[in-house]
Amino acid sequence: MSGPHPDVSEEETPDAFGAYPRLTGPQLQALSEHGVREHVSAGQVLARAGEPPGSFFAVVEGRVIVDDVALDGEDVRAEVHGPGRFVGDIGLLEGQPSFATITALEDGTVLAVPIPALDRIVTSDPVLGDLILRAYLIRRSMAIGSGAGLRIVGSRFSPETRRLLDFAALNRIPHRLVDLDADQTAEIIVQRLRLDIADLPVVIVAGSRILRNPSIVEVSKALGIGTTRPRPTCDLLIVGAGPAGLAAAVYAASDGLSVVLSDAIATGGQAARSARIENYLGFPAGISGAELAELARLQAVKFGATVFAPADARGLDSAGGALTIRFSDGTTISPRAVVVSSGMEYRRLGAKNLDRFEYTSVYYAATINEARECGTDPVVVVGGGNSAGQAAVFLARSASRVHLVVRGADLRHDMSRYLVVQVEDHPRITVHLQSEVVEAAGGNRLEAVTVENRRSGAREELATAHLFVFIGAIPATAWLGPDIDRDERGFLLTGARSGAIDSRTQRFETSVSGVFAVGDVRSGSVKRMSAAVGEGASVVKMVHDYLATGGSRH
Repeated sequence: MSGPHPDVSEEETPDAFGAYPRLTGPQLQALSEHGVREHVSAGQVLARAGEPPGSFFAVVEGRVIVDDVALDGEDVRAEVHGPGRFVGDIGLLEGQPSFATITALEDGTVLAVPIPALDRIVTSDPVLGDLILRAYLIRRSMAIGSGAGLRIVGSRFSPETRRLLDFAALNRIPHRLVDLDADQTAEIIVQRLRLDIADLPVVIVAGSRILRNPSIVEVSKALGIGTTRPRPTCDLLIVGAGPAGLAAAVYAASDGLSVVLSDAIATGGQAARSARIENYLGFPAGISGAELAELARLQAVKFGATVFAPADARGLDSAGGALTIRFSDGTTISPRAVVVSSGMEYRRLGAKNLDRFEYTSVYYAATINEARECGTDPVVVVGGGNSAGQAAVFLARSASRVHLVVRGADLRHDMSRYLVVQVEDHPRITVHLQSEVVEAAGGNRLEAVTVENRRSGAREELATAHLFVFIGAIPATAWLGPDIDRDERGFLLTGARSGAIDSRTQRFETSVSGVFAVGDVRSGSVKRMSAAVGEGASVVKMVHDYLATGGSRH
């Protein structure tokens, strides 16, 4: 075989679930209108790992290989693609560096389409754009599941390591933990890079770029996330990029408003932590929360919204009627109106000794990343709502046993019927009703939790190193300061309840003129994703009405 990979199989990588579709002649012709055909020679590198790819590539003649290379230079996985196939994943559309190197295996021809043109195709062509986008989303999910992409070298019992893992998971960045406590490769990397304790954890980007004990901002910059800086003024600033904030961004931007959508970590909010949502309108087979968030983000950007994340809002100033939001990195934005959709912060369990394991063994999401970390170990899930039920069913795919601990006496009280059926019928899920976790035990890591029956007082010790908690949340409103009206539980009051004495106060407007609240953060909201999306869409009309008055109630 010609080229630099003589050991590669002659066969193309099989298509998996639509991840590697073959473009038809008319589709290649349609793409040709946006790019150029280029001759390539065997061994020619089209895109290098760690660098932003300059183009989208479709193979016309010949074959290319896609390599994910580890630090030691060994191929972690290799894919071969022939005529009609195209390469890349969703990172192409989000300005991320390539996680793999793309090389021509033999002399041939590729169609190179500039990234801006690809953006237009994906967001405007209902057939070709959808084909590419769906394939890219599937590829990203496969890469996450296989542990491709970033290497995070550190102890899984380290809060700093966990912080990086959470960031990568919430941003759907393919990654794998190289665990100092369990993986022999970690020691090899530590010696090779001459690392000491102060350097850990380490993030390895594309097998070569080394980030020692990096901050989230440093990792973001290395991955091209949040590199677009917002302008200091805009029509609408949306704080919180969960379903409500994403919907507001899509509708406001599509209406022609200049929009900045910010979030402390990543787009998606709590919904992005759901492995599969099966009761959302229009997706009968279900969809992961992260995938839904990714689609919504692309839609918002398509209409011109600026996504500013990670960006932690730290304060609101409304002195003199002008609005200013301060962020932790020193950025200030002065919008004409603000939509607060900052959602909720997870409640913690008050079990004895659990604080020792809070940042190493306690999880508030159950996605493919957490499932891979747990492996076949038994897990304990706490909660009686849909999030807990979804987590239990998802984790039961791989865990040897899932213990679902529920305070209530009946799963049907807070959980949707379809989930109740799945939970009760699953052979690896054990439900503990009228029970709660009261104590945690272990040495350097969690080893067991004690569950107490609230009615009988009987106690049972469950062996586990992984505790998943879904017991509700509190509104994330502390950053707003005290000058905005809240109810007794801290949720933002809106409309007639907001304390604003003016007949023109909008339904979702708070006590501060020009500041609106939607989704879970709003007092009286329905804590459902579809309701949050509806509020996000509806608030845009109220923002328009407010702006039409010159930005004042008076």
